[in-house]
Amino acid sequence: MNKKQIAVYYEHPDWFRPLFAELERREMTFEKIDAAHHVYNPNENFAAKYALVFNRMSASAYLRGHGNAIFHTRGLLASLEKSGVRVINGYDAFQIEISKALQCALFSSLGVKYPKTRIINSAEQAVAAAEDLQFPVVVKPNIGGRGAGIIKFDAPHNLQTAVDENLIDLGIDSTALVQEFVPKRGEHINRVETLGGKFFYAIKIYPQGENFNLCPAEICQIEDAQQTGGISEIGEMCLTDAPKSNLQIEAFEPPTEIIETVERIVAAAKIDVGGIEYLIDDRTDEPLFYDINALSNFVADARNLIGFDPHERLVDFLEQEIEKCVTDIGCRSSAVG
Repeated sequence: MNKKQIAVYYEHPDWFRPLFAELERREMTFEKIDAAHHVYNPNENFAAKYALVFNRMSASAYLRGHGNAIFHTRGLLASLEKSGVRVINGYDAFQIEISKALQCALFSSLGVKYPKTRIINSAEQAVAAAEDLQFPVVVKPNIGGRGAGIIKFDAPHNLQTAVDENLIDLGIDSTALVQEFVPKRGEHINRVETLGGKFFYAIKIYPQGENFNLCPAEICQIEDAQQTGGISEIGEMCLTDAPKSNLQIEAFEPPTEIIETVERIVAAAKIDVGGIEYLIDDRTDEPLFYDINALSNFVADARNLIGFDPHERLVDFLEQEIEKCVTDIGCRSSAVG
């Protein structure tokens, strides 16, 4: 396993300490690559250096002044894969991670139901885009993360006011979703985690009121939602901060058809490690899928909540993938290949 090295490509300084600790505990040789300050030679033979690269780049990096790393990462992942390196959550998966519009397109291609959505590339289009949607609606930047820029509008005139007053931020790629705000059955949303393309575990998350981003990030700070005149900035809760914030989370076993749908989604997205979120539409009793997360950081207090440490099983998976590459018995460049 030490013939070639594993690299963990990441941007946030704190999120991956449990992963690093488990790699160190097993005395695995690995390199940390800082995505925010990085240079590479596209002609380099990466395969001679790395058996595997684990992509842990975050779509929310721009909130920490590292938006440059998001676009840099696409080129790096392409170069790694063309060099023959096995990349966990590679180029295709990352493309899905950083585009809610692509997520909707993938849902549509699979026949998976999701909230009614329109895609815009200028704020002036928001009102027209919402004409055949049922209010309330939310406007979400295409490149998300931690709920930044997501605003809920109770009525068309509230949306028009926001447009007139330049209150809508389309994000770093000037693209956004106008999407129906769906009332959730049972006051909770559901997150299904996958590993190696298969069901890993699932949790129900009970947000407090509307202080929860309908596309919640795995790691985030708790942010207070503000509401003025029918316009709400959607706050969010943090899964790993659940014990401190009294966020109610419980493990559950999804129905078989949900698990099958989730596994179809991650297979199509070529996601090796990731979480899929859905809710039950209180108006129709239908499950609606709304977020694909290629960057999964696991829930806090996992042993008590789900009965095991997911980082241990994650590193088991990494070891298996490294062994395939080192012994040349099926090294793949993506989850589906």
